[in-house]
Amino acid sequence: MIMEFLEPAFMQRALLAAVLVGITAPAVGIFLVQRRQALMGDGIGHVAMTGVGLGFLLNSSPVWMATLVAVAGAVLMELIRTYGRTRGDLALALLFYGGMAGGVMLIQVGGGSNANLLSYLFGSLSTVSSEDVTAIAVLAAFVVLVTIGLRRQLFAVSQDEEFARVTGLPVRALNLLVAITAAVTVTVAMRVVGLLLVSALMVVPVAAAHQLSRSFRTTFVLAIVIGTGVTLTGTVTTYYQDLPPGSLIVLLAIAVFIVLTALAAPLARRRARAAEAAASSSSPSSAECDMAVPSTRRPTDDARV
Repeated sequence: MIMEFLEPAFMQRALLAAVLVGITAPAVGIFLVQRRQALMGDGIGHVAMTGVGLGFLLNSSPVWMATLVAVAGAVLMELIRTYGRTRGDLALALLFYGGMAGGVMLIQVGGGSNANLLSYLFGSLSTVSSEDVTAIAVLAAFVVLVTIGLRRQLFAVSQDEEFARVTGLPVRALNLLVAITAAVTVTVAMRVVGLLLVSALMVVPVAAAHQLSRSFRTTFVLAIVIGTGVTLTGTVTTYYQDLPPGSLIVLLAIAVFIVLTALAAPLARRRARAAEAAASSSSPSSAECDMAVPSTRRPTDDARV
């Protein structure tokens, strides 16, 4: 049967999670790319590992615990970025590596196995539970509401903080909101692509969409279409082939980026030629220029040498 992959319950949960991740990751990633913080998701993923370990240790939901820890880490990262002028890089490095090391340690202490660890690091669609889907859906709804409802304000802050501050926008609050939304997106995506690869799904679809469009709205929509397409394609492929889902999804996103980059160059040249042709057709010809007479011309001008 062509649609047999829809029959197993675990695939239904996996496909729903993949759609939600494909929407939320690029929706937040477009603001991170504009802010030149493309690797922020990677750092938050390291910190979220501690939350996963706490979930195993306290026998609670790793997704919700990872969300709390990731949000706290993202807020701390934003404060370090704002105020840590001299030692900011060192503080961020300690936060990232400490979060990852602490998470691995807590998973082992809490009775987790290497399989549990790998499923959160690189994704495991077959282990997505109904509770995970519920948590992912709630968190994804928050991300969509923020990124769409406040897209103008977030765009202004991501584009030029000083201009946004002059216009009266609460720049500090919006920066913290971007960080929190990115943290929530990381925990949404960790069951699908894993904490170590989530940053790629936040950035690569946006970069691919940029090859075809410079408009924010068009790029936003294209990035979501690309993100959803690669997550669904990767999820369905892993049903028929024994391949790691996170790695396959990221590689598909990179492949789309390469294809669109190859197509963008001739399209750009064609647009440039069309623009030149339009400009030349709208400008006056040389003959018309020679025959043009200034409105201020006087009869005595002909006698001047």
